[in-house]
Amino acid sequence: MNVKRMRTRHHRSNGNNGSSRQLNGQIPMNRNHVFDSHGPDVRVRGTAQQLFEKYLQLGRDSTGSGDRVAAEAYFQHAEHYFRIMNAMAQAAQQSQQERAERLAARQQRAAAHANEEGEDRQEQDPQPDVREESAPQPELSEG
Repeated sequence: MNVKRMRTRHHRSNGNNGSSRQLNGQIPMNRNHVFDSHGPDVRVRGTAQQLFEKYLQLGRDSTGSGDRVAAEAYFQHAEHYFRIMNAMAQAAQQSQQERAERLAARQQRAAAHANEEGEDRQEQDPQPDVREESAPQPELSEG
């Protein structure tokens, strides 16, 4: 076995292969993310929604022309981008729930803090017990 070849096989290039950042297999959770898709016989660029619609249309066109194999390939690509759209929607919903929970917790802490401050003020500055003195009532004469 050639040792030199083994080294090159496991060598990883530091090139960015056209992308500005490495995603490490993760789905970008931004609905405006632009994908470069290399589908069967076609290269398409756009958002997940746009690619889903494009591959769906290509699949319908292939079905209409009688090419079932190409149609199935296009429909599989469309399904892939449909799953990406669902993953993005779930991530957005989850982050929205987390934001709402953080906001509710923040509001609870603020209310508890305001209550504590109110109690401290009452202890520091007790209000004088103000009672209205009743004025003497005039006597009614019978007459």
